[in-house]
Amino acid sequence: MSRTNFDQLLQAGCHFGHLKRKWNPAMAPYIFMERNGIHIIDLNKTVAKIDEAAEALKAIAKSGKKVLFVATKKQAKDIVAEKAASVNMPYVIERWPGGMLTNFPTIRKAVKKMTNIDKLMNDGTFSNLSKRELLQITRQRAKLEKNLGSIADLTRLPSALFVIDVMKEHIAVKEANRLGIPVFAVVDTNSDPNNVDYMIPANDDAKDSVEVILDAVCGAIAEGLEERKAEKADDKAAAEQAEEAAEGRRHAPRRARRDEAAAEAAPAAEEEAPAAE
Repeated sequence: MSRTNFDQLLQAGCHFGHLKRKWNPAMAPYIFMERNGIHIIDLNKTVAKIDEAAEALKAIAKSGKKVLFVATKKQAKDIVAEKAASVNMPYVIERWPGGMLTNFPTIRKAVKKMTNIDKLMNDGTFSNLSKRELLQITRQRAKLEKNLGSIADLTRLPSALFVIDVMKEHIAVKEANRLGIPVFAVVDTNSDPNNVDYMIPANDDAKDSVEVILDAVCGAIAEGLEERKAEKADDKAAAEQAEEAAEGRRHAPRRARRDEAAAEAAPAAEEEAPAAE
């Protein structure tokens, strides 16, 4: 069963592409027609591509890996933050910090710096600082939180990137391509899909369009996380059963010797009984 359908995408405006003069010829297979100088995207292909991307993202989530969502355009940033946070995935909605993937250790240092500031504030270390110094540190902390707060839990490189508008986020896509990280993206008719591993042809400018697609892919990620949790619970139960069985096998010889001794003692007790009379 598909995670979306034609009517849902049509109602959300996913079919509206860009002006014909702004198109990228590589998107020709996904264009249904032209109307009033605007390209119309083939939503049947969009449904199929959403399902394909959703299954791949589900597998990534099920394996316990992270997907980094990237959307710095005004129309999409709030939706991406909400949907990514709902499945506990990192996201970037402010300016993409250049080298975030290719120079990841430096980004991690900045995140650790933010954490250290928090610790020092909580233990009272900053209480002896002047107001000016405290203000500078507070501003620095706020800046770090704004740019990197949403990736504070990202301790290693993500296993995939999900991008809204590959033209705007071309630096992020380029870094992911360089490192061999799979790129999932909503691609409009003015963009090049050749650098994207899992492309979803759709309107990347409309809020409703972005939301309906994110609902589908984040739903798949949530399913993957639930299946991972269930598998962990099953593995734990199996491990406990195996441990109980092993414990039983360890005690089995001792019980056998005890039963054998009891069996040998029984006839001797019966022979002694008449003598006692």
